[in-house]
Amino acid sequence: MADVKRITFKTAPERTEWSRLLDTWLEAEQIEALDGGWLFDHFYPIYGDPTGPCFEGWTALSYLAGRTKRLRLGLLVTGNPYRHPSVLANMAATFDVFSGGRLDLGLGAGWNQIEADALGLELLPIRDRLSQFEEACGVVDSLLTKETTTFTGRFYRLTDARCAPKPVQRPRPPFIIGGVGEKRMLRICARWADDWNFPGGSPEMFREKVAILHRHCAEIGRDPSEITLSTHVFAGDDPAKTAADSVGFAEAGAQHLVLYFLSPAAPGLLGRTVEAVTAALR
Repeated sequence: MADVKRITFKTAPERTEWSRLLDTWLEAEQIEALDGGWLFDHFYPIYGDPTGPCFEGWTALSYLAGRTKRLRLGLLVTGNPYRHPSVLANMAATFDVFSGGRLDLGLGAGWNQIEADALGLELLPIRDRLSQFEEACGVVDSLLTKETTTFTGRFYRLTDARCAPKPVQRPRPPFIIGGVGEKRMLRICARWADDWNFPGGSPEMFREKVAILHRHCAEIGRDPSEITLSTHVFAGDDPAKTAADSVGFAEAGAQHLVLYFLSPAAPGLLGRTVEAVTAALR
C-alpha cells in the first residue's frame, strides 16, 4: 500500500445554502487528520439539474480562507478558459499572501460545454484547448516566480509583465493538475504538476494512468517521485464504504486522498468519515 501523505476534503458549492457549506468547513478546521479543503470552479451546478444555485469558487474560497487558520485551500480545479492566466496568477499570489501561504493552485483545461455556451465563454476544441492550457501553465509559473515575464505563444502574449507581490510559498504555490488524457494532458502533468489528480474512476484505471504519467516523466527527464499522486474518493453517507474505497486507491498508489462530498456533509459525518478512513489505512 502506498504511503498516503495527505487527506483532504471537497465540497461541491452547488444547490446548497451557504451556512451548510460553511459549517462543513468549520468542522473540517477542527479535524487534525485533514490538512486541506477544495471547492470546484463552475458557474452552473454540474450534478443533476443545472438550473440551481452555484457559488463562484474563488470568491467563496477567499471567504473560507478568512474563516479558517490551518487548512490549505484550493479549487479542484480552476478552469483555464474562465480567466486569462495573467489574471489568475495575480489572484493566486494575492490569495497566497492573505491566507498565509495556504493556497493549493488547482489547474485544468476546462470541459463544460453547456456552461460555456450559456455564458458566452469560449471553449476551444480539445486539441487547441490543451495547447492553450499548456501555454497557460507556463505563463502562470513565470509570473509567480520571475520578476518580469515576456511570453509569445499561440494563445497568450505578455510583454515585461509583472505580478507583485509574489506569493508567500516559494518558488510558488503547488500546481495540482487534474486530467486523464493519455497523449497530451498527462504529458502536461509530467511537465508542470506538483500533484496530479485523478478525477474519478476505479483503482485499476488510476494505476494505469499513473504508469502512463510516469512514462511521460521518463521521456522528459523528470523524476516521477516529484509528483504527488492524488485521487477523488466519492464520499456518501456510509463512512465504511468511503474507507474501503480509500484503501483501494491507496493500494493502487494514491498518496493524496480527496474525500469528495457532492453536498455539504451532515453534522459529524465528515469527522466520522475521516476517522474511518484513517483507521482503515493504518
